[in-house]
Parts: sequence; C-alpha cells; structure tokens
Amino acid sequence: MRPTDDTEAKGSAAPAAESGKSTCMRRHMRFGWWSLLAFLSFGIVLEVMHGLKIGWYLDVDNATRRLMWTLAHAHGTLLALVHIGFALTVHTFPGPDDQQWRRTASPCLIGASILLPGGFFLGGVFIYGGDPGIGILLLPIGALLLLVAVFVTARNAAGRDCSP
Repeated sequence: MRPTDDTEAKGSAAPAAESGKSTCMRRHMRFGWWSLLAFLSFGIVLEVMHGLKIGWYLDVDNATRRLMWTLAHAHGTLLALVHIGFALTVHTFPGPDDQQWRRTASPCLIGASILLPGGFFLGGVFIYGGDPGIGILLLPIGALLLLVAVFVTARNAAGRDCSP
C-alpha cells in the first residue's frame, strides 16, 4: 500500500479525517496549478490575437466576444489562485467539523471554477446582436457555487487559531 501523506510514510496510522484532508489539499493544489497554466495560456492566445489584429477577435462587431473571453481568462486565473489558497486553508484551519465543511466547499469551488469562466467563454463563442450566447446562463449557477464555497470556508475559519 502506498502512503498518502507524511504521517503514514513515517509508519503511524493517520485518522481518516487526516487522509481526507490530505486528499482535498492535493486535489485543489493540482486543480489550481493546472487551471492557472490553462488560463494563463488562454490569456497569451488572446494577446496574440490582439497583437496580430485578428478581425474575428478585434472588430467592433466582436466587442462582446472580446469582453466575454477577457472575463473568462480573468475569472479562470483568479479562481485558480483561489484553489491554491483553499488548499492552504484546509491545511491551516483544522477543526472538529473539518470534514463536513470540506465536503461542501470543495465541490462548490470546483464547480464554480468550471461554470464561471466556462459561461463567459461560451457566451463569447456565439454572439447574437451584440449580446452574449446562451452559455452565459452558466454564470449565476457558478456564482452561487462560489458564494457557498467562500461562505462555508470563511465560517469555518472564523474564530479559529492557526495551527501548524
């Protein structure tokens, strides 16, 4: 059996909560760093299209597309950093209800990180008379998931001392 964290590697058995905590931390660190790479790369592609003066992206008729894709890039990049911060929060603020708040906040944060930038991106793929496409309808769901994740995490962190 392969050890899942430093405690198990040293030979002592870690409680299930610690194993879940370690898994959650690794999941969000991986998700954060890979999505940061993806959204920074997307930003570079947008800059290249701007630099090469690609009409499909820069023409006045496509201002909505440019705005939607810029928002997708910005939100995706910011949420990637939020994942890294969330992983550090999971490590920093343990508690007796540790497992429950993680089970709520973690999938909400992942869902928000897919739906928010995805909605902006899809909203910019098809533009109807200057309005974003139907993909923009993903935004309210993503925003709600993000609010839930942040609220649950902030509530868990409130009034707790940091522990090593």
